[in-house]
Amino acid sequence: MTLNKFNLPDVGEGLTEAEIVSWRVSAGDTVAINDVLCEIETAKSLVELPSPFAGTVTELLVPEGVTVDVGTPIISVTDAAGTPAAAPAAPATGLPDAPGAAAPAVEAPVGAPMYGTLKVETLDADEADGRPAGGPLVGSGPKADAVKRRRRISAAPARTASPAPASAKTTPEAAPVAPQGSETRGGGTSADAVPGPERSANPERPTLGGAISGLVSKVLAKPPVRKIARDLGIDLADVVPTGARGEVTREDLVSYQAQRDAEVDKADTFWGKSGRPQEHRIERIPVKGVRKATAKAMVESAFSAPHVSIFVDVDASRTMEFVKRLKVSRDFEGVKVSPLLILAKAVIWAAARNPSVNATWVDSPDGSDSAEIQVKHFMNLGIAAATPRGLMVPNIKNAQDLSLKELALALNALATTARAGKTQPAQMQGGTLTVTNIGALGIDTGTPIINPGEVAIVAFGTIKQKPWVLDGEVIPRWITTLGGSFDHRVVDGDLSARFMADVAAILEEPALLLD
Repeated sequence: MTLNKFNLPDVGEGLTEAEIVSWRVSAGDTVAINDVLCEIETAKSLVELPSPFAGTVTELLVPEGVTVDVGTPIISVTDAAGTPAAAPAAPATGLPDAPGAAAPAVEAPVGAPMYGTLKVETLDADEADGRPAGGPLVGSGPKADAVKRRRRISAAPARTASPAPASAKTTPEAAPVAPQGSETRGGGTSADAVPGPERSANPERPTLGGAISGLVSKVLAKPPVRKIARDLGIDLADVVPTGARGEVTREDLVSYQAQRDAEVDKADTFWGKSGRPQEHRIERIPVKGVRKATAKAMVESAFSAPHVSIFVDVDASRTMEFVKRLKVSRDFEGVKVSPLLILAKAVIWAAARNPSVNATWVDSPDGSDSAEIQVKHFMNLGIAAATPRGLMVPNIKNAQDLSLKELALALNALATTARAGKTQPAQMQGGTLTVTNIGALGIDTGTPIINPGEVAIVAFGTIKQKPWVLDGEVIPRWITTLGGSFDHRVVDGDLSARFMADVAAILEEPALLLD
């Protein structure tokens, strides 16, 4: 029997760490190659990790909610399906207690190709069966009978291990309800039915079984329910389950949230209960994942690239008319069209006339004063997107080659994927110029920070009717304000002005795109 340890892989270029969001397996489960083991959150996306091994899960080495470095062992799997999680009288190393026959642990190499397809997904609240709409991709979905597996624990004497995390509920009230008949092969009660403190004679020295129970004996709930709970900040152990198998349902979450909202209303809403000490009215939010990566990138950009910003008011009335015609056009039937489409096309058109805005400043790798400007003869157009997980900037590859309709479809797909949290790391790499649509939030303009690795970004403000002087008369027109930020090491004032003027020209007269 071989004990295989699976190390956290680099699922994107340059990944250094990731958080274990949720485990899809438990100790004692039998897994096949490509079965989903867990869901991790990187600095850019949510990713499901498929198993490179077939066998029996012996131990989950990292609890949910913990961030670990790439290369850290996160789970161990034996190659003998059905073997108990721990053999009797096994030494503290976790290897079989057979003199001279202990098999060496085999670790999945860091960065090694993963079996199957790594699928990025965020489960939608409407997916009642726990799977994404449309079913899982081949080679990346859970086994059909995954929810029927029973956790198995060893009847072996307990071994000491590190204490279970504080977040694991070990009180009898918080222990999940085990389905009838959930017993081990030895006839004992399953881990889900035994309160944590009763499993160790010394509470200060938890047994290995207690530690594993702390990691995997969580309240029963389907992945979509767990995601909703995470989004709402609800601890599932605090919710009274009403499901047929003792699991927490969406209705339970709705009821709990309503009760919590009522309590908050009694506590003066956002400000909390009056009279409480201020130090008890501070909410502390860990900085991790997308927020951590965004903060680091923005600081590096703001303090490494000298920003210069300019603004221009634009009469976008003809753009609004053009968008209206596209919406009723048979060629764009079923395609969502907005003024952002025209702006994206305008940015591509203007960059071709002012190539240095589509470039990168590259410092010398040896640390000397030498550097170079790399002008890109392709456009990977980034679109800043506000998502439930924070700011993301996926980009449309080779946007310069797309027709207006193809660009519209690409924008729609990008937005849908980003809002669902399914943007893959590769989609956010290699951008050359970015557009941020702050007008969608009702904002007139702003001074955006340049996306790292680029030298220009355009902010698209809201379009609304304002009084405008046209041919000597003041009339209502659809007006917007464009804001552009540029890296002054590459883009001088006159170049940035010409570029912004060209973008404005297209919004004022979209027919110029036909030239």
